[in-house]
Amino acid sequence: TTVAMDFGRITLRADLVLYLFGTPGQERFWFMWDELSEGALGAVVLADTRRLEDCFAAVDYFERRSIPFVVGVNCFEGAARYPAESVRKALDLDPDVPVLLTDARDRESVKTVLIGVVQHAMELAAERRRALAT
Repeated sequence: TTVAMDFGRITLRADLVLYLFGTPGQERFWFMWDELSEGALGAVVLADTRRLEDCFAAVDYFERRSIPFVVGVNCFEGAARYPAESVRKALDLDPDVPVLLTDARDRESVKTVLIGVVQHAMELAAERRRALAT
């Protein structure tokens, strides 16, 4: 159980740094979400298929604030594995929200999810710019 927020920083290039803030999903920590999401370009909702219902608050939060997000489905021993499309349906996600299978303990797997959220945020930003230009 997470009892505080996590912070990380990844330098992708000299001119591109990714700052990571992790917050607990429990309701008693929701008061921190507004502060931590201010200025966020994107978010990852880490889903545990054993407690998928715990994701609804985070999904709703990011949808309401139009913050691009991806769902990372944490796949590990002891948890049932479901296709990404099944998780999408269970969480009632829009078709454009990426659902990525991952192992949160594996560096390369997590890197794929982080790349996914950056790409998703960039795609949505480009769509918004095109819409404003027309």
